[in-house]
Amino acid sequence: MMATKRDYYDVLGVPKNASEDEIKKAYRKLAMKYHPDRNQGDAAKDAEVKFKEAKEAYEMLSDGDKRSAYDQYGHAGVDPNMRGGGGPGQEGFGGFAEAFGDIFGDIFGQQRGGARGGRQVFRGSDLSYAMEITLEEAASGKEAQIRIPTWESCDVCHGSGARPGTQAKTCGSCNGAGVMQMRQGFFSVQQTCPQCRGAGRIIPEPCPNCSGQGKVKKQKTLEVKIPAGIDDGMRIRSAGNGEPGHNGGPPGDLYIEIRLKKHEIFERDGDDLHCVVPISITRAALGGEIEVPTLAGKAAIDIPEGTQNGKQFRLRGKGIKGVRSSYPGDLYCHISVEVPVKLSEHQRKLLKELDESLKKGGPRHSPGEESWSDKLRGFFST
Repeated sequence: MMATKRDYYDVLGVPKNASEDEIKKAYRKLAMKYHPDRNQGDAAKDAEVKFKEAKEAYEMLSDGDKRSAYDQYGHAGVDPNMRGGGGPGQEGFGGFAEAFGDIFGDIFGQQRGGARGGRQVFRGSDLSYAMEITLEEAASGKEAQIRIPTWESCDVCHGSGARPGTQAKTCGSCNGAGVMQMRQGFFSVQQTCPQCRGAGRIIPEPCPNCSGQGKVKKQKTLEVKIPAGIDDGMRIRSAGNGEPGHNGGPPGDLYIEIRLKKHEIFERDGDDLHCVVPISITRAALGGEIEVPTLAGKAAIDIPEGTQNGKQFRLRGKGIKGVRSSYPGDLYCHISVEVPVKLSEHQRKLLKELDESLKKGGPRHSPGEESWSDKLRGFFST
């Protein structure tokens, strides 16, 4: 006794008024669920049955004429015994890729390479080049020349890869296709031919000059424009200047990575600049105007009386305008008060006299020191 077939709409889990897109999506979901790679062991047989059932339902409902007949007469309207030829799903899993390539091409068909002229083609690898520039060059931008590797046709074999007087032969493993069909379970999988590596041909006697590659590596000069405001670690992409593709594939790209040289005065932090400005102890105590450097030239800072070590002064707009910034950053000057060294006896005597005079003035001359002393006394007393 024959088993009763399930309703095709129930198999796909869609309503009878489902659109073609809804039917296609439902089938895609079921086909992925019952994919043999996802169902091993005891579950494989049940998955195979359900896959065939879903495939048959999709075949019928995705065809306008068959769907119309099915909607009107049910399974009898599409029964293969009532039509010439085989029934739905008769080709089994062998014809899966051909029948539903539009659904699963994006899943099983994509590779890093494509196909051109019956051969596998592959995109060339990207190259990386480290360029060291100064802070001034990063701020203003520059044009530079770099030497990078390139490939040119071999002038001995004229690009054929074969020794002069000989020629390449069609690969016997893939018959020149560059790819081979491998059956895995229910599916037919395409992979690059391991014998010719996708070239579709074998070179019995390689050219001694290029080792059968048909091209030789040389150097070329490339003009590079460094944009103003570029920062350490940023990359510039030069399209098509990477390694050449394989079997006629497109070349890769060249990425120029920027490295900033250490500056003797400034340290960069994004769009801002920082520098340490040393001043004498007398300048810190008495105050006065000092000159500080900027990338645009000299600038003046007014040091107030009693300036302490570590005091920070901000000069707006004296930093760097980044590549994505509308306005330049700021320059931060960090004051470093220097203690005098290598004193003469006369200088020592003057400092001692100054120290005695300051002590007589009380905490108003050294508020931080007096506060610290009070904290220490409280600490040790407890």
